[in-house]
Amino acid sequence: MRNSRLVTLAAVGLLGGSLAACGDSSDSSSDAAGGPIVVKASDTACEVASASAGAGTSVFTVTNGGNKVTEFYVYAAGDRIMGEVENIAPGLSRELHVELPAGSYETACKPGMIGKGIRSAFTVSGSAAPLTADAKLADATASYSRYVKSQTEALLPKTEEFVTAVKAGEVDKAKALFPITRTYWERIEPVAEIFGDLDPRIDGREEVIEEGMEFTGFHRLEKDLWATTPDLGKDGPIADQLLVDVKEIVVKANAETLSPLQLANGAKGLLDEVATGKITGEEDRYSHTDLWDFNANVEGSKAAIAALRPVLEERDAALITTLDTEFANVDTVLTKYRDGDGWKLHNQLTPADLKGLSDAINALAEPISKVAAVVSQK
Repeated sequence: MRNSRLVTLAAVGLLGGSLAACGDSSDSSSDAAGGPIVVKASDTACEVASASAGAGTSVFTVTNGGNKVTEFYVYAAGDRIMGEVENIAPGLSRELHVELPAGSYETACKPGMIGKGIRSAFTVSGSAAPLTADAKLADATASYSRYVKSQTEALLPKTEEFVTAVKAGEVDKAKALFPITRTYWERIEPVAEIFGDLDPRIDGREEVIEEGMEFTGFHRLEKDLWATTPDLGKDGPIADQLLVDVKEIVVKANAETLSPLQLANGAKGLLDEVATGKITGEEDRYSHTDLWDFNANVEGSKAAIAALRPVLEERDAALITTLDTEFANVDTVLTKYRDGDGWKLHNQLTPADLKGLSDAINALAEPISKVAAVVSQK
């Protein structure tokens, strides 16, 4: 879950007081004509060089001049995520390639990677042929949609099993089902995150309380299951709501028509998930089952790249060769921590173990960050 991180209450207060502090975005410079749109992010501002663009692929170059790690989003109505780039460390820049049809949107920077963000309006006008007018890109999105369907077909019954065990007070069974169930969720999380508050309801960590939300979903049940003295007596409604929310995600995810750029950005986003939650142990902080999620994120990223493979082989064969090598390297490093049919617990790994995993992910993340630009080539 990407919208909640470990930040101080002071940082939350600063963000809340700066929601309207966006920089001037009235400049309709040449950025709107198809060049990169410069975004200057800081801890208190989000200056987007243009408030408009033509339909088609927009490229935002986001530079973080603040002291906190930040994220950048483009939202459609209802906080539907059209594109995002996260993990932008202070002093660094990242690019976001996003396909936008004509309509009204909002851009947002999220200092500290928390809250609703510093937002401003963004308008897209005109028309453009979609990227899926390319037959191979159309095939890629269809292939990935089949993958999403296969994962949701497993996610729903496993969630039902997990919820049933929780409600029956079967602690050991629920604990065993927790990481297995979440595997199917973590593989497709970039799709699940598109739909507003559904993701934090299902997968929000305890910090969502700081954002004014109730702490529910997988991680609330995780906390109660792994308490010193587990007490599931009051968790029935939480478990029931988790199942309702997962059912809604399953329907929406299977009905969603994705842009090829969402596949490319999602492949990178899943690695960011590993870097910000799994490596640190923040994600599954009570159960320490982070490596199940880690592996699932890598598998989901690999599936997105596999769907795009014919396009990448045609446009940048060297890139796909590098990706194959780095995915294999991650698999080799991660396999060291296999434990039967599952994985070692995060708290069983040494700092050196975690550094090795982090180095492998970083080596893979660099070439994956280039995929979106290749996909958006005309």
